[in-house]
Amino acid sequence: MRLARRQLLRWAASVAALPIVPRVASAQAYPTKPVRMIVGFASGSASDILTRLIAQWLSERLGQPFVIENRGGAGGTLGAEAAVRAPPDGYTLLACGSADAVNASLYDKLNYNFIRDITPIADIAYGPLVLVIHPSFPAQTIPEFIAYAKANPDKVAFGSAGIGTVAHMAGALFMALTGVQLVYVPYRGLAPALTDLIGGQVQAIFSTMPPAIAHVKAGKLRALGVTSAGRSEAFPELPPIANFVPGYEASLRQGIGGPKDIPASIVDKLNKEINAGLADPGIKARLADLGMMPAPVTPAVFGQLLADETDKWGKVIRAANIKSQ
Repeated sequence: MRLARRQLLRWAASVAALPIVPRVASAQAYPTKPVRMIVGFASGSASDILTRLIAQWLSERLGQPFVIENRGGAGGTLGAEAAVRAPPDGYTLLACGSADAVNASLYDKLNYNFIRDITPIADIAYGPLVLVIHPSFPAQTIPEFIAYAKANPDKVAFGSAGIGTVAHMAGALFMALTGVQLVYVPYRGLAPALTDLIGGQVQAIFSTMPPAIAHVKAGKLRALGVTSAGRSEAFPELPPIANFVPGYEASLRQGIGGPKDIPASIVDKLNKEINAGLADPGIKARLADLGMMPAPVTPAVFGQLLADETDKWGKVIRAANIKSQ
């Protein structure tokens, strides 16, 4: 009887262990098929450029295509919701960062909770924005820009990629801390906003670095300052706006997340491979060209950074009474 009981216990233990083996093996083999990476913005956006850079690296390292799916609209919330609703198997990822942190407070009726429903996987990069103006604008410095805007209230228009984008938030924070009144002109993407700035239809943009650098270097736009607390390697000659506006800081943070409850083994594998990419000289050089700095951190640290961004921009949105349309 004792022998039978021992055999029964061994059999029960072996049966209980059976489901664990395939899960472990699956995580070790991941990925075994193409992985889609949802970008909530149009092709050519900073989010798109940075995600494509990492997607190529992951494709080469892991032997499966990491395919970009641009699903723009509603400030990136359509793409985020699609990722939230996907199976948590690691085969649907989301390009996420500052824009999602803003959206958490900007939209009253989102069908998801960004912090609760997204698994943070890896940070890619962060970098300042740059205040760019039309070359004909009568200001050569940040103090001159502020003085002109105060002397001409509601006559200086600044554009952005849309309501709630990081470029919009950078402008809103600038107005809150300086007391100037700028006319806000939202666009459907940063590219058309920059086109209108070059054409003189608006006078300023707090632009993310990747799409602005070429226009500045070509002399089509003039850069006045960067939105980081310190100087930027991309424009070392430019002063931080914070030098003239105490407490001012705004940055673009871009990383990779996925649906809630992705297995930890897959999250760790992706984090390890992405961080390896961020240490690669070729990727580091490309990020530098884009005015961005690599951010190799753990999933937990990335999650905390997103939570901090959500809290920061939530305060700006409520203080400025910014509403989505």
